[in-house]
Parts: sequence; structure tokens; C-alpha cells
Amino acid sequence: MNGNLTRRLYIIGAGFAGQNLAREIQSKGIFGKVVAFLDDDPEKIGKTIEGVPVLGPIKDVAQLLRMNPADEAIIAIPSASREYLRELYGILKKAGFEKIRILPAIAQIIEGDAHLIQTRTIDPQDLLGRTPVVIGLKESLKYLRGKRVLVTGAGGSIGSEICRQLLSGGAQRLYLFGHGENSIYQIDRELRLLQEEGVGEKATIVPIIGDLKDRAYMDYIIEKTRTDVIFHCAAYKHVPLMEENPVAAIENNVFGTENLLHAALRHGVKRFVLISTDKAVHPVSVYGASKFLSEQLVLQAARTGSPGSYMVVRFGNVLGSRGSIMPLFQKQIEKGGPVTVTHPEAKRYFMTIPEACSLVLKAGGVGENGKLYLLDMGEPIRIKDLAEQMIRFYGYEPDRDIKIVYIGLRAGERLDEHLWSDEEVPVDTEYPRIKRVERTQTPPFSLPEILEALRPICFFDPAQPSLYRDRQKLRQVLHEAIPTVMMP
Repeated sequence: MNGNLTRRLYIIGAGFAGQNLAREIQSKGIFGKVVAFLDDDPEKIGKTIEGVPVLGPIKDVAQLLRMNPADEAIIAIPSASREYLRELYGILKKAGFEKIRILPAIAQIIEGDAHLIQTRTIDPQDLLGRTPVVIGLKESLKYLRGKRVLVTGAGGSIGSEICRQLLSGGAQRLYLFGHGENSIYQIDRELRLLQEEGVGEKATIVPIIGDLKDRAYMDYIIEKTRTDVIFHCAAYKHVPLMEENPVAAIENNVFGTENLLHAALRHGVKRFVLISTDKAVHPVSVYGASKFLSEQLVLQAARTGSPGSYMVVRFGNVLGSRGSIMPLFQKQIEKGGPVTVTHPEAKRYFMTIPEACSLVLKAGGVGENGKLYLLDMGEPIRIKDLAEQMIRFYGYEPDRDIKIVYIGLRAGERLDEHLWSDEEVPVDTEYPRIKRVERTQTPPFSLPEILEALRPICFFDPAQPSLYRDRQKLRQVLHEAIPTVMMP
């Protein structure tokens, strides 16, 4: 406690967000002392706000500061561009700040109060990629006010961020559904702590442990919770791992989605949003095929009598998700390298998790029944370039301090991904970075027939015991229906 009292805090940005943080720090009196605001606005420089002097311009003042080990900088400019954040980070590191926190650029902060609990240590995803689009969440989430919302995979990277943003939506109940007790426990505790600190509105949070593959249980849960809206984020996602476990991928991703849709249709769920992936486009991997079939299941449900709006939202990679390359690169850098990249020309689309989730939530409100929506991911980024930027973020020079080693494409991977297929046409909507996908032709297979062919492979059928868990047969069924899927 005494150590915290000696900590000197510099808040970068004297706007409303920075002022909110200063008030909270001063009122609690246990996190240290706010020594100064640093700001570039000539209207603020030289003034005193909340009893704290405003110094600037930031670049000039930072060079004059004398840091001690307890000093910390908190960047409180939620609307800052990626370019400006990179510049600020360089200035603060050069000035000697070892501890740099950031108030993320999320819509809840831009349009509401900022809280110290929302700050976190700055990391590469805050500086890489393009500047996220700003979406007014309170306005775009009006359709969820008073509703009962269920998020599957609520403990995952996408699901948990959707839950955080849903706190601003005025939902009556927020059901956190997942099969991993630790991840559900963590997001449950985090959301409750955010609420205690004044973030969002007072939705009742209900954690639910369960398995999508249990059809009877999914029906029971949707009926008992009287769910109005479902965001279906749960899926097995790791491509090489799913190539090693292809039956599990289809069992969970395809039949889990079928079970959830069956329950949703039976009990009158009004909105259903499936989170999909660019790997569903001309899929080569079993994971990609599983998501393509999941898309078709939702679109079929919309055509065959959905009680509301059932839709798909497709996008590419997100920065910093669990199991993605950013956490892997970070661990490799921390141990001194090498950083492993599959191929020097491998490219992927990237978007930050908060931006992707804001757009998903927006699309969920404005989307129409039976439509597939696509998030505008910008230009693809070479994985090699991302690795080099991360190495520099941690203060090293690529190939001099930390080696980059190319290991070759793994099973189910390809050099680049596509956001739409040859049979699809992306159409602009009135909403920034949200496109609607129109199909010029329907898939050349019968969805019920392919599901029936896959079912005895995933679930034991006494009449066909030899098919159970037959990986070769599963790939054959997928390849015959979707020729792009690779055979071993």
C-alpha cells in the first residue's frame, strides 16, 4: 500500500477520459498520486484541472521529466489513431517510462465514463493495424434493451469481448454459455467487477456450463432461459489442431450449431448471429469446412421459418486472440527467439477484437433475416511484417537480436485467405465497415444429405458401427461436397 502511495502517475490526455481517471485515483487514494496531465492542446496547457497541472506539448515535456522506477504513464485518449499511439509510445519509452498503461479505444469509453479498471498494460495490438472505426454502442445496442441475451463461447476471445460490450446494451439478462469452467468463471468475475466499478448497466449475469453437442440440454437451456438473442461465438478454431482432430471439429462446430439452431427455432429466439471466418471461403481445412456448413445451417434456418432475424457475420483474424500468432510471438520473443513464421509471403486479414465485436453487435441489430454480412478487414498483412513489428515493440531488432525462422505451411493452412468466394458479391451497406454478401448461386450439394452422411461418423450408430470416428470417411464426405477441402 505504501509503495502505491509513492507512485507518481502521469495521465496522457487531459480530456474527459483523463479527468475521470484523475478523479477516481484521487478519490480512492490508494493507487498513487497524479503528478500531471500531459497534453498537446494549447487551450489546456498551463491550466490546472482537478487540481492537477496540464503540461505540454507532450514531446517536449516528456524529455524533461525525470523518471523513477515507480513512475507510470496512463494513455487516456480513447479516440487516438494507431499512428498517434505509436508516436506516443515511442516518446514515453524514450522518456524512460517502463510502465505504460492504456485506456483502450472502445466505444463504451468514448461515449461514457472512463474507469481505472478499464486500463491495462499497453501491448502490440494497441499499436498495430489500422485505426478502429468508432461505433456508438449505446445507440447501436438499443435492440437489446430489456432482452435476454445468450453468448456461446463466452469465455473465448471474441465471446468475452462481446460480453464486455454488452454491458452497455441495457440487456435484462446476460447468459455466459461455455464448456470450459475456468474461462466462464473468469469472464463472470470480470464482468461483475466491471459492474461494481460503474462500467455499463446492471444486467443480471448468469454463467452456464454446458456442451453444444448435447442436443437435449441445449433445448432445455434455451427454453428455461427464455432467450431472445443468441450470439454464437463457440467453435473449435485452431486449424492444425482440428486437422489432427477432424471428427471433433465437425461434431462440435457443425452439429453443435445444428443443436443450437434447433432449440432457437423451437423456442422462438428472435435474433441469431453466427460468428464465421474467412477460412469458410473455398475451405481447404476441416475447420474451414465446418464453418462453411455452419453458415449454410443458419441461412437455411432463416429460409425455413425463423421467428426473427437469423444471420451470419464473417471476418478474418483478430489481433491477440487466444491461440493466435500474437501471443505465440510474444512468448517466443520473451525467451529470446526464434520467432517462427510459416512462409515469408503468408498474409492474413487482421482486426482488433474490440472493433470486430462492436461491428458484430452493430450488424446483429441492423442485419436482415437470411443475410450474410462481411466485416471490412482492410488490406491483408504479411505475417513476416507483423513478426518484425512485434520484435521492435519489445525493443529488439529482427534477425539481429531475435531471429525469424520459416517453418513451412502446416496442415490445413494456405498462403492467404479470401473474404468472399467466386459465387459471392460483397455489397456496401450504409454502415461503415459492414458489407452484405450476395450469392450468385447456391452450394451444389444437399445440406441434409451431407449432414446425414457425417452423423454416423460423429455419433455412434449401431447400424453402421464401422463409420464411427472414421477420419478418412469424414474427409471423403467433405471433399465430395466441397472439392476445395484437402484429402490427406
